[in-house]
Amino acid sequence: MSVVIFIIILAVLIFVHELGHFLVAKKAGIRVDEFGLGFPPKIFAKKWGETTYTLNAIPFGGFVKIFGEDPHEGEINEEDKPRNFLFKPKWVQASVLVAGVTFNLIFAWLCISLGFMIGLPAFMDLNVSENSSKINSMYVEVLDGSPAQLAGLVSGDKITQLSSGQNIVEGTNLVPENVRKIINESDGEVRVVRMNSVGEIKEYSVKPEYNAELGIKVIGIAMGNQIIKLPVHLAFIEGVRTTWLLIKNTTIGLLGFLSDVVTFKSDFSQVAGPVGIASIVSQANSSGFIYLLFLVALISINLAIINLLPFPALDGGRLLFVLIEAIIGRPINPVFVRWTNAAGFVLLLILMVVITGHDILKLI
Repeated sequence: MSVVIFIIILAVLIFVHELGHFLVAKKAGIRVDEFGLGFPPKIFAKKWGETTYTLNAIPFGGFVKIFGEDPHEGEINEEDKPRNFLFKPKWVQASVLVAGVTFNLIFAWLCISLGFMIGLPAFMDLNVSENSSKINSMYVEVLDGSPAQLAGLVSGDKITQLSSGQNIVEGTNLVPENVRKIINESDGEVRVVRMNSVGEIKEYSVKPEYNAELGIKVIGIAMGNQIIKLPVHLAFIEGVRTTWLLIKNTTIGLLGFLSDVVTFKSDFSQVAGPVGIASIVSQANSSGFIYLLFLVALISINLAIINLLPFPALDGGRLLFVLIEAIIGRPINPVFVRWTNAAGFVLLLILMVVITGHDILKLI
C-alpha cells in the first residue's frame, strides 16, 4: 500500500511541475506537442487540439515536449517561428523553464496552508508567529485512576485553557512546561477547559495529587504534540512564511551536501532515493494524513530546489544556457547543448543508482 501511495504522490508532484511548464508555454503562444506523465513505453495516448497527452509505463518522471526546445527538431518553417520556443525572447524562455519549479513551490505552500487549517502538529520548529497562531495541547494519554480521569477527562481531548487562581495559560502559552508549572503551584483545584473530538467544550475542576517519585503535583495526563490551527486567511499567510523557512533550510542543507560531494566528505546514507522516500512515506502515512500532507510539501520543495541547480538536464541547467545566450547574444552550439544534457542525465542516473543502493542496504 505504501508503494502505491508513494507512486501517487510522485505522480501528483510531477504533474504539478510539468503543468507549470505547459501552462506558461501555452500562455506565451508556444506550441506544446506532448504532455507526458511517466517515461515511455506509452500506456495511453490521446490528442486534444495540437497536444498529445500520454500516460507512460515508468512512473518516475514526466515531460512536456515544447516545440523548439530541442534545437535538433529539423528545419523550421517561417510560419512556425512565432510558436517556436527558440524564437521567443529570452525572458519568455526563462519563464517557461522556471514555471515547473514555481508550481512545485506554490503546491507546497498550499499543502502547508491546508495543514494549518486542519491543525498541524508542531513536530518541528515552525516558529509560528505568536500574533497569528492559536495553539492547543492535545492529550495523548489520561492515566487510569488519576485525578484527571476521575474528573471526566478523556484521552484525545484538547486543552484550550488551564488555570489556578489568577494563573492562567491559554493560546500560545499553552505548552507542557507552563501546564506543569500551573499544576505544581496550584493551591487547591485546577480548572481545565477542554474540547473533545467533535468540538464540544466543557469545563472540569481537577484536584492535583503529589507524586513523590517526580517531586511535583500532577493530575495524571501525558501531553503530546502541540497542534497549530489557524483560520483560513492566517493559514495562507503563515503558510508563506513556513514555506520560505523550509526553502531556506532545504537550500542550505543541499548546498552543504554538494560541498561535501566536491570535497569527498559526502554521506550518502543521509540522502534518500525512491526506495528511501517510499519508506518515509509509509511511516508518515501510518502517523496520519496531516503528517503525510506535510511530507508531500517537503518533497515538493526538494524537487523544486534540485531542479533549479545549474546542472545539465535539469531546469537550472537549461536556464544557465539561456542566460549565457542572452549575454553572448547568439545561440550556443546545439550539438554541445545536446551532448551536455545527455551527459548530465547519465550522471543523474548514476547518482540515483548509488543512492538507491544505499536505501536498499539500510533496509536489509
